[in-house]
Amino acid sequence: MADAPTVLDVMDRVGGFGDRSWSAWRTILAAIFGLPLDAEQLAVFRELTGRQSSQLEPVREAWIVAGRRAGKSRIAALVAVFLAVFRDYSAVLAPGERGTVVVFAADRRQARTVFRYLVGIIEREPSLKGLVGRRTQDALDLKNGVTIEIHVSSYRSVRGYTIVGAVLEELAFWRDETSANPDVEVINALRPAMATVAGALLLAISSPYWRRGALWSAYKENFGRDLARALVVQAPTLALNPTVDPSIIGAAYETDEVAAAAEYGGQFRRDIESYVSREAVEAVVVPERRELVPAAGIEYHAFTDAAGGSGDDSYTVAVAHAEERDGRVIAVLDSIRERRPPFSPSEVTREFAELLHLYRVTGVVGDHYAGSWPAEQFAKHGIEYETCPEPKSAIYRDGLPMLNSGAIELLDQPRLIAQLCGLERRTGRGGKDSIDHGPHAHDDVANCVIGALLMAADAGAYSEPARVW
Repeated sequence: MADAPTVLDVMDRVGGFGDRSWSAWRTILAAIFGLPLDAEQLAVFRELTGRQSSQLEPVREAWIVAGRRAGKSRIAALVAVFLAVFRDYSAVLAPGERGTVVVFAADRRQARTVFRYLVGIIEREPSLKGLVGRRTQDALDLKNGVTIEIHVSSYRSVRGYTIVGAVLEELAFWRDETSANPDVEVINALRPAMATVAGALLLAISSPYWRRGALWSAYKENFGRDLARALVVQAPTLALNPTVDPSIIGAAYETDEVAAAAEYGGQFRRDIESYVSREAVEAVVVPERRELVPAAGIEYHAFTDAAGGSGDDSYTVAVAHAEERDGRVIAVLDSIRERRPPFSPSEVTREFAELLHLYRVTGVVGDHYAGSWPAEQFAKHGIEYETCPEPKSAIYRDGLPMLNSGAIELLDQPRLIAQLCGLERRTGRGGKDSIDHGPHAHDDVANCVIGALLMAADAGAYSEPARVW
């Protein structure tokens, strides 16, 4: 394909990228694919990459840290189409083997947004539309032996593939309920799958979030370094999309400067840290312990996090007890139950009440969910429901010393471990900390577990409970 079009040729050909608002993106794409830069582009390149030399060769990895509304999804779709359609992989694909361009996103909704963009690019151009052999909800099989697929972040989904290109959309916001590091695991799975493909590209393109994860690591290791193994771009929204109304961005900075710097300035947040380290959590997990059966002579305590059954939240309950060992109180997690939507709230309440009766628990503590509904439903099954007077953030705050000191024992449950490791501590402008799950994440299991452990620890340490539940 000696006369194959460049990515900039394709950008012009498919339409929608013609005006000056896309000029900075043209510079970035030219640098990624090793195209020459003129003097104006070179100045933009140096400003956005922190490098002094020009980019002379195509790169195998590019990481773009950009503000919101910068056009990231459209560029992700364009690159996916370019890699799938305008590259020749016949030298690396065996007869009958298909190459795959994978597009990963934080969730199914985001993935489909990118998919709609790339389908739109292909259907707009008649010569490209004729290449589509089969279309499904999540994939396009092209007649040139390449498939474009969209995926929600999971390293398991690319095992066995020959990956000719990978686009990682909004990488900083990926969450996986069974893993604390889904971004790292996906990338570790992709690199071997791309190793034998000359010209394969891994493009990560995301707004920034906190100072951890694969995007932050790539930025820290490569930004501003001329000889770095990967090209890293950092750009505010207006640098990539000057059509955004500056007054909107200005108002965001006036409201919350730290948040706006991440949303629109392309800056990693300084006010968000991990709630607890993975090492601290794993240190208190009892390997292979899934549940403890009720035992005579033990006082059990329960905490629940109710949900309605039709949204994103799970309905959870946890049971715990306290033991004294060498003069020290240890809170032990006995059981966790989680029901993910869809479900019948009244039926799950009945099921949870049966579990509590097994542990001789006659009262459960929970939050203010749906007013008096939980109390009324649990009362039907002989369980008294009491509303916790403290907010969730305070429960996490009070549970942190127990986690870090090893004063608890956790069940070996991957979702619990991942949710605890994914909790974030955010410092507000007034200096007050709040603790909660991050974007696209959940903490239903973690919330009820820490609540139950605190109840057990308090009852075990004092003749009267230390807090009013």
